[in-house]
Amino acid sequence: MRQIDLGGEADEGGETDAASGLLALVMTVVELLVEAMEKEAIRRMESGVLSPEEIERLGTQLQAIEDEIEAIKEREGIENDVGELRTELNDLLSEGIERVYDDHYEELER
Repeated sequence: MRQIDLGGEADEGGETDAASGLLALVMTVVELLVEAMEKEAIRRMESGVLSPEEIERLGTQLQAIEDEIEAIKEREGIENDVGELRTELNDLLSEGIERVYDDHYEELER
């Protein structure tokens, strides 16, 4: 099974800082959730469900969340860790989808 490196700075003994890696993971999950919320907000705007005031408030709140995420990443020095972790998660997801796709078509060929 493939492992995802949670990163973190190595100390003098070569051990990684687990807290830094865990924070990178948490921030990555938060970013993914915010992206999902943005997509849902766009869907609702396009469907005409939201009033102009609700759209403005939603946009302001989402921007505030993104600003806070960036501030935390900068303050904790995990900007690169989050980017690398997202890339690894995307690669892992792509591999999983490809494996399921391949397995499905192998069964159909039998």
